[in-house]
Amino acid sequence: MARTAFNMMMEGIGDAIAHAKCDTTRARVIAPVDAKAVRACTKKSQAEFAKTYHLPLGTVRDWEQKRRTPDAPARVLLAMIAAEPETVERLVAKIEG
Repeated sequence: MARTAFNMMMEGIGDAIAHAKCDTTRARVIAPVDAKAVRACTKKSQAEFAKTYHLPLGTVRDWEQKRRTPDAPARVLLAMIAAEPETVERLVAKIEG
């Protein structure tokens, strides 16, 4: 187990060194997502989309008007909504209780 932890730490150090040298070959990048296109596929208004997925309405507007870019977790959520909107909506509703 200690050997595994050591290997993980060494990999992390290698990633940090690569980042410091501007080497992007080791980078993990989440692809950009078109928030407006994702919302359009759900056939929801901005307000409905925000309410359904527990997002601030202003944030949805900012994404769509390119004033802000979704961060990595938001891009993952948007990608999930794009792929399986009904499933994500059902899971969010389940969390609400």
